[in-house]
Amino acid sequence: MRRQLQDHLTFFREFRRTFRTTGAVAPSGRSLAKAMTRGLDDLSGPRRILEVGPGTGAVTKSIVRRLKPGDTLDLVEINADFADLLRKRFEADPAYRVVADQCRVHCCPLQEFEDPDGFDAVISGLPFNNFPTELVADLLRSALGHVRPGGTLCFFEYMYVRPVRQRFGKRVDRTRMTRIEMLLRKHFAEYRFKRDWVFANFPPAWVQHLRVEPPAG
Repeated sequence: MRRQLQDHLTFFREFRRTFRTTGAVAPSGRSLAKAMTRGLDDLSGPRRILEVGPGTGAVTKSIVRRLKPGDTLDLVEINADFADLLRKRFEADPAYRVVADQCRVHCCPLQEFEDPDGFDAVISGLPFNNFPTELVADLLRSALGHVRPGGTLCFFEYMYVRPVRQRFGKRVDRTRMTRIEMLLRKHFAEYRFKRDWVFANFPPAWVQHLRVEPPAG
């Protein structure tokens, strides 16, 4: 409980300082974390997993619980304070320490992260609705570029944020939301195979599941 409170305080401090990249006032809830990581159980091992924008590790905790011998987890976090917090957790927290040799924390933008082998699952906590359309397109391209054929990309978004901001936001924001909506719809039409509704989260959220199909033949 004490660590959870500390995580919320850290998250809120970073939210106030870097709202555009943090994107929420509190870490993801347990139900949302489960919805984002449940699909890992369907993958045969050894599994290569990439988490993008882990923040204070609310989803990381659920991933760590699912790691098996031979699996690897890479975490890409642009916020140096969050990255440092995660590194310390792998050093000090017993639940994390047992898999520490299977995990690596990288403090860099996703676009600068390089790994030639690809991943079976990419799990993203990036707040796409906070970003310029061009950046969203770049991040989606980078994330999907790290997915192996047959692998998945999973990310969440708060329910009905874009429709509300399209209707009631400032003109610039309305235009940006419309463009992001069009961009995501295009990706959903090509890659999405499932969407989860998570009402037991603040705010309620959708979890979008995308799959990169292997080449035909």
